[in-house]
Amino acid sequence: MTKLGYTLSSEEFGPTELVDIAVRAEEAGFDFLSISDHFHPWVSAQGESPFVWSTLGGIATATDEIEVGVGVTCPTIRIHPVNVAHAVATVDEMFGDRFTFGVGTGENLNEHVTGERWPEHDVRLEMLDEAMDVMRSLWTGEPTSHHGEHYTVENARLYTVPDEQPTTIGSAFGPQTAKWVAETADGLWCSGPKEEPVEAYEDAGGDGPKYTQLHGCYADSEEEAIETIYEQWPNGSIPGELGQELPTPAHFEQAAQMVEKEDIAEAGTTTEPDPQAHIDSIEEAADAGYDHVYFHQIGDEQEKAIEFYEEEVLPSFR
Repeated sequence: MTKLGYTLSSEEFGPTELVDIAVRAEEAGFDFLSISDHFHPWVSAQGESPFVWSTLGGIATATDEIEVGVGVTCPTIRIHPVNVAHAVATVDEMFGDRFTFGVGTGENLNEHVTGERWPEHDVRLEMLDEAMDVMRSLWTGEPTSHHGEHYTVENARLYTVPDEQPTTIGSAFGPQTAKWVAETADGLWCSGPKEEPVEAYEDAGGDGPKYTQLHGCYADSEEEAIETIYEQWPNGSIPGELGQELPTPAHFEQAAQMVEKEDIAEAGTTTEPDPQAHIDSIEEAADAGYDHVYFHQIGDEQEKAIEFYEEEVLPSFR
């Protein structure tokens, strides 16, 4: 059965609002939540970017049963993997068996801020692999020292750790990273109903859960939805690898000047207020092989979207 989730967009809402949205989504009957980990929003119009680990602590105490994942963290450049491991261990302990840790190779937008070099993808994947070794050693609760190519750890020990290793889901958009995810992580994380990452993951032996995020905007009309996305989330229509390479919101805003409203409708975002359009989008993702599908409502109308899903969409999958 496909599990259905809801996005907590750290780029668009402050921490207290995100906790409130999490509580409301649990009440509506969503199976899980995914919260983004960003230092910057994509564009300034989004307006927020709280520290995800503090927000997760609030969500852990405000919710009861809903599963929650961070989708996704880059534990390699902006924050040393020792500190990410510390944060994950504490949050996992607070959630019990409800937490999922998503990891990826990151975006320059968030990772360049300490002045460290932003390397090419192959190097970032090597760094992620080494970071996972460091974090998993620390999550045992045993003393850890590590002298690797990218990281040094000396006499570190986490005293607050979960009973079992945190569930880790790896983000992948291409076959190389999908193969790494199959070999290293507990499942696959993606965006959109892309079949290629699922095929590459499974061909490499991956058999864990497969998550994907669907972007859209529920509004009174399709025109209103497109206008909201055009103003608040034009980055979703910026092509290619720019999403990984541009360093600041200002650069994304410059790139977004090339985006037309017609591009929004063609970018795979769901903009129709018809429930069937949202149901079809979820079913397309499920047909592509994803068993965890979650919806990102772009814009301020979170309550309207959650109520719409509660009444018109979720019952079709129950």
